[in-house]
Amino acid sequence: MSALTRNEAQLRAQLLDVHHYAVTLDLTTGEETFDSTTVIRFSARTPADTFVELKPEELRSATLDGHPLDPAALTGNRLPLTGLAEGPHELRLDTRMRYSRTGEGLHRFTDPADGETYVYTQMFMDDVQRVFPAFDQPDLKAVFEFTVTAPAHWTVLANGTTTRTGDREADGAGVWTSAPTPVISTYLAAVAAGPWHSVTTEHAGLPFGIHCRKSLAPHLDADADEILSVTTACYDRYHEKFTEPYPFDSYDQAFVPEFNAGAMENPGLVTFRDEFVFRSAVTDTERQRRAMVIAHEMAHMWFGDLVTLAWFDDIWLNESFAEYMGYQTLTEATRFTGTWTEFGMERKPWGYAADQRPSTHPVAPGPDDVPDTASALLNFDGISYAKGASALRQLVAWLGEKDFLAGINTHFARHKFANATLADFVDSLAAHTDRDVHAWADIWLRTTGIDTLTPEIHEGAGGWTLTVDRHGSRPHRITAGTYTRATDGLLERTDLLELDVPSDEVLSASGPRPDLLVLNDGDLSYAKVRLDPTSLDTALRGLSRIPDPLTRSVVWGSLRDMVRDGELEPATYLATAEAHLPDESDLAVVQGVLAFARHHVADLYTAPAERTAALTTLTGIARDLLRRTEDGTEPGLRLAAVRAFIDSATQPDTIAAWLTDGTVTGGPELDPELSWRILARLAVLGAVDEDAIDSALAADPSATGRQGAARCRAALPTAEAKAAAWQRLFHDDTLSNYLFTATAQGFWQPEQTALVADYVPRYYPEAIALGARRGPAIGEAAGRWAFPAHHVDEANLQAGHTALEDPEIIPMMRRVLVDQLDDLARTLRVRQAPSA
Repeated sequence: MSALTRNEAQLRAQLLDVHHYAVTLDLTTGEETFDSTTVIRFSARTPADTFVELKPEELRSATLDGHPLDPAALTGNRLPLTGLAEGPHELRLDTRMRYSRTGEGLHRFTDPADGETYVYTQMFMDDVQRVFPAFDQPDLKAVFEFTVTAPAHWTVLANGTTTRTGDREADGAGVWTSAPTPVISTYLAAVAAGPWHSVTTEHAGLPFGIHCRKSLAPHLDADADEILSVTTACYDRYHEKFTEPYPFDSYDQAFVPEFNAGAMENPGLVTFRDEFVFRSAVTDTERQRRAMVIAHEMAHMWFGDLVTLAWFDDIWLNESFAEYMGYQTLTEATRFTGTWTEFGMERKPWGYAADQRPSTHPVAPGPDDVPDTASALLNFDGISYAKGASALRQLVAWLGEKDFLAGINTHFARHKFANATLADFVDSLAAHTDRDVHAWADIWLRTTGIDTLTPEIHEGAGGWTLTVDRHGSRPHRITAGTYTRATDGLLERTDLLELDVPSDEVLSASGPRPDLLVLNDGDLSYAKVRLDPTSLDTALRGLSRIPDPLTRSVVWGSLRDMVRDGELEPATYLATAEAHLPDESDLAVVQGVLAFARHHVADLYTAPAERTAALTTLTGIARDLLRRTEDGTEPGLRLAAVRAFIDSATQPDTIAAWLTDGTVTGGPELDPELSWRILARLAVLGAVDEDAIDSALAADPSATGRQGAARCRAALPTAEAKAAAWQRLFHDDTLSNYLFTATAQGFWQPEQTALVADYVPRYYPEAIALGARRGPAIGEAAGRWAFPAHHVDEANLQAGHTALEDPEIIPMMRRVLVDQLDDLARTLRVRQAPSA
């Protein structure tokens, strides 16, 4: 299949105006395929040849202006349209399309809990071509209308409001039609169909709805008030910020199964992974995360849907803005006021890690860096999301929020229902400020890498001075917090210094130097920050005594970066966590530190001989938190502690007893998530067998249960279990995306490196062949989840680099493997560092 190049897209955009798609889908033709008939009305500005894209199982017929085209002319995913005359045209195509099991195109899922089936579209990049033919590029916007025939008991959702307009006489199947959309890009068209459980309301004169599988109905109902409250609060806040009103006729949010991303911003029909319908207990940080995704996707209605990128080099205009606006608006409009702490603990490290790999790219890459759709798909990463949002937060600090919002609203007014570029956006900002926004954009958005800021404090007679050393190239407007230890041990902030870096200015102050100085206090810029020796010592001994959780997240981030850079022993990080997490009050900080300690420090950066001791430290931290939460006043913290204890257990006795009793001693009772988590850890430790897994699946035959069972079976420490899991991963092409990921997550375990050592050299050729067969979604999953990361040696690293030369490797898998191999090389360096 040919990837669309930027040059081809530009030529076609100069030639065509696309007006309208009428898409007719029949979802009653069987379990493997569906019928798709499309009528496209468009105009040619000049006589020319062009093509339309589609990926059918069968192209039955095609007519252009009533004249038949030869279906055999379809080459790959392109049907030539030759000899177009200037003026209007009508293209009609009748196809049979294949359902997806990988979350690309029209994904079909049968719920094992009740046998009900659901389908939904994910059209991003070139996947619309799996559902209906299209002139598939973002700057050929058009009106979309859908007519969908579906089983009688199904409901059909689409971008516009849908109506059941009739029933098919033969079998009673429902015929649904959608209201026409405003002009939108092809990748934003959406349909979701099935026997949805729905909760609806009206707000600001528009219908709002949330939808999920019937088997999840009790869980959606339990959270419906919270989900709708967050949704409407964000809707209202965006209307206070933006002068352009919400541009679509309804707002539906569908929680769909086996969704690859967190969510997708289809106008009027946002799709979310249905793990956001919580079957089991969650922490308030996880509720905040769901709320942020809701806010993020709603921001896309303006950033991405109303105004859309012209080409995929400007994907950051979608994602960075939605990420920034999601966190900021959630803080302003809902009870979730600690969002930037969670951003600093979870999202920002994602950006920092991505920006230090060889695959890094500018937030706004140049057009030549994104020559086609295959390369564009690679840029949905920590750069486009976390780094871009961080850059925008720094822009607001530098520019001022009033001018920033004025520029945004000018951008919307100039480009609504059309497309725009970075240059267009910067011009809109520049209209409202005297600052050189163009220069700012060049240095912040067109460059790669991460700056490091290090304080240099010099003490003298009667006072001290501060300078900041910058290793990098960007200007930063930051604050530096100074802290002095009080008699009760609390680190009290004594000043908040505003700094522009770089600067020739030397800040001076009288009296003794502070016990702790934190650069980027408030986390308004994007840079690694270091602590001077005195401040580092104070932080290691008193981190939990810093009053503001956002400042604590900055300090924890500094320690994390030092570990990754080989400047702080992993054992010191664990010791700091052991000293301070039992007193930590912020859930995002607790969960972020525990995650890094467990999955990076213990599993990767710690030498195998010392890993059991590291895990013992983590279970000790968890026990301390469990003792602290015995009174039941902090259920989220207790849940985080229970999870950490389970994941770090080196002996099965305690967690096996919890599983047998159905409860953690002192609570909570085990829900499905905790039960499967325990069973997975017991499988790793060899303390359960296939019969126990089968029994657990019989008790929880849900989709989540199937994934849990797949994960557990793959984790069993027997040669037979590993061989069976390997066969499913790399040679069973019917495995769905979620079951593939669950199996891959179970396969490689640090405790089992000797058992699976022979699979390491097999991984690269078989994964590359798998990606070539099954496409980008499974290729990415194979690179991300099935990679042998725990085999930390030069042989694995060398085998991986050799594999990158394989001509069969698809771009998505190559990108993921480049990142994984760089992380593996970093792990080797950390283990070999003098500090380690």
